[in-house]
Amino acid sequence: MQRLLTLFLTLLVAATLSACADKGPQAVVGLLEWDRVELKAEAAEPIIDVLVREGDRVSAGQAILRQDPRRVEAQRDEARAARDQAAARLAELKRGPRRERIDAQRAELAGAESLATTTQKELVRVQSLLAKQLATPQARDAAQAKRDQAVAARDAARSVLAEMLDGTTPEELAQAQAALAQTEAGLTRIQITLERLTVRAPRAGRLDSLPFKLGDRPGPGAVVAVLLVGDAPYARVYVPEPLKAQVIQGGRARVWVDGIEQPFEGRVRMTSSDPAFTPYYSLTERDRSRLSYPTEITLEGEAASQLPAGAPLRAEFHGSDAPQG
Repeated sequence: MQRLLTLFLTLLVAATLSACADKGPQAVVGLLEWDRVELKAEAAEPIIDVLVREGDRVSAGQAILRQDPRRVEAQRDEARAARDQAAARLAELKRGPRRERIDAQRAELAGAESLATTTQKELVRVQSLLAKQLATPQARDAAQAKRDQAVAARDAARSVLAEMLDGTTPEELAQAQAALAQTEAGLTRIQITLERLTVRAPRAGRLDSLPFKLGDRPGPGAVVAVLLVGDAPYARVYVPEPLKAQVIQGGRARVWVDGIEQPFEGRVRMTSSDPAFTPYYSLTERDRSRLSYPTEITLEGEAASQLPAGAPLRAEFHGSDAPQG
């Protein structure tokens, strides 16, 4: 439909130029438009509250609709618990082992050393008996195995105590800090999602469309509201190729909106460098006059701010600051 409408406007441009040849400024046609801002859903949650209606004026930051926050709130609580756990682990590593644990490890080491001494003495005794042929080699091997186990347990307990006394290594602290940062980032992301479940107007404007209704569940990224913003609308017209050189950015224009007798003054804010629809290189020199270039004209005056979007219009370009009669 939009393509057919644009094609119709292009044909109307050509007809207008033909009818207005040698009759003063040449007119072009187009539609009245406003700058649009599309607001999108952050998550696939049902809409539980619609706070404004289509056509209402809204201020910057005003809430437009709300989505169900319960699922994201649960994710936020889970992320908070993970953040608190990571923070506690980091604090524990910074503090080091508790004195009670160190005392318990010292006691364990003392017991391991006593057992190692006892098993060593037992091994010496069995070896002496074996030399007198009062013990078997198997008894000696068993005593030696017990002694080796006791020595290994003593060395392990000694290493654990030394680790406790030396404290946390820089690498362990770095890992704990990174884990805490990761959980905090995840919590921040979820909090942002939760805040955006309340869709707010980023700028002041008029609510043009609410594609979803109460109870609908829009998908992530779906447009849930459309705002028309700006101080005034602009005319989007299609300038034919022979007239393009006369249209300059900042130049003056006069616009007639259908249904309103009094024209509006305006300035050209943009002219596309690319023609609409047909690539330039595919046309012959004779056919280039059929090209049209999208052009935008900002309307001036208080009355322009009340104009609706979509109204048909025609415009004339004057090229200078002083409007022509």
